[in-house]
Amino acid sequence: MAFALKAAATGTASFSAAGPRRGAAPTGRVSFRGAAPAPAVAVGRGGGGRRCCVGGQAQHLRHLRRAQGAGEVLSENLQTAFVPFITAGDPDLATTAKALKILDACGSDVIELGVPYSDPLADGPVIQAAATRALAKGTTFEDVISMVKGVIPELSCPVALFTYYNPILKRGIPKFMSIVKEAGVHGLVVPDVPLEETDVLRSEAAKNNLELVSTVGVTGTRTNVSGKVQSLLQDIKKVTEKPVAVGFGVSTPEHVQQIAGWGADGVIIGSAMVRLLGEAASPEEGLKKLEELAKNLKAALS
Repeated sequence: MAFALKAAATGTASFSAAGPRRGAAPTGRVSFRGAAPAPAVAVGRGGGGRRCCVGGQAQHLRHLRRAQGAGEVLSENLQTAFVPFITAGDPDLATTAKALKILDACGSDVIELGVPYSDPLADGPVIQAAATRALAKGTTFEDVISMVKGVIPELSCPVALFTYYNPILKRGIPKFMSIVKEAGVHGLVVPDVPLEETDVLRSEAAKNNLELVSTVGVTGTRTNVSGKVQSLLQDIKKVTEKPVAVGFGVSTPEHVQQIAGWGADGVIIGSAMVRLLGEAASPEEGLKKLEELAKNLKAALS
């Protein structure tokens, strides 16, 4: 299990090592993240010798990342993990595939890939707009899975799929889990599942080695990272030895260094990445800017 804190905390939340306290007000978001079982993943596939991910670690650790998953990667890293987020299909799926490869080559430890959804309540305006653009171009869940299935063998880092609950219910939880596992996805983030319904997802997720992650707030970039995040991070660290990743309005190298200094196991960067890629004058320009930002943010963690 890994904890992920995203965006601005809008209230207080009680946490235990197992996630949000049962019966607590649903002020946050409940998500699932984890690894596909090792037999479903080819260790080191597509790895080659392109890069070594964690400042000075032996290259064999990088190969292990594909067989592990988001939580395990965060645990194994000797420095704060770099976790970028982008929206699938914005500006198009071909560009998304290229972006995944670029982010991987830039040293991402985990990549979160958002599946566009018509009512993205947990997302801020930047990611909502990206989802709207992707859907307007006809991007479907099946299209995203097809693209992911073709790209993941070429990546060295785990990919976690960010999807809302309705697409899961539409296909049935067991079938959905089977689909994403077959595609090579290493984890899931489900931001809008009601707390009282998490047991159902948890049961099916366990069959695919997916574990619970607790998140708070809505996504978006900010000028400053709230000091409340540091306090919440420290509170969670007191009750669990699991890795904790933070994504509260992170958009600059200074933000990344600040959060790493607080002791976070990972830093998640979403809206800043999505804006560069989706709002650029051309896909080529967007990819170039995305690569530049990714390199700068990764360097800030080195």
